[in-house]
Amino acid sequence: MSEYAWILWTVLGLLLIAAEIFTSGFVLLWFGIGALAAALAGMLGLGYPLQFLIFFAVSTALTAASRTIFVNYFGRRQGEAALKTGIESLPGQVGTVVSSSRGSLQEGAVKVYGSTWTAFPAAGEAPLEAGDRVVVERVQGASIYVRRALDEPGWRAAALNAGGKDDE
Repeated sequence: MSEYAWILWTVLGLLLIAAEIFTSGFVLLWFGIGALAAALAGMLGLGYPLQFLIFFAVSTALTAASRTIFVNYFGRRQGEAALKTGIESLPGQVGTVVSSSRGSLQEGAVKVYGSTWTAFPAAGEAPLEAGDRVVVERVQGASIYVRRALDEPGWRAAALNAGGKDDE
């Protein structure tokens, strides 16, 4: 029976490699290759303990190496900015003041991306007036600090200029 153990290892290896197609973990492939390595050891006449040791060593080494390779290859590169989502994406975004400043803290409301935020004018800014276009400077807790937008976005200025030329 021991001379045919390599057939069992080969079948196991091919089954594990085939099963990898239906999973998302990318681990079964390495165990399948480990089983094929154990099959090779069985073909060479090595005993069961050595076959299991080769299976374990090859599978473990490939799994550990792939983790390192994939993290380095698919991970974020040094110096690259991560994709900002949610609250991290607010600084630099343009919004519209929907409620003028009031009270001693000059609290108002600004709509950014469809959400209304409690807003305060940034240091040195005049109180907020409804309808003003503002740029989010920073987020602090559930409030934003804003500055007035100096320019219209490039596409908007071009549209306004094109519309004015048609009227002339």
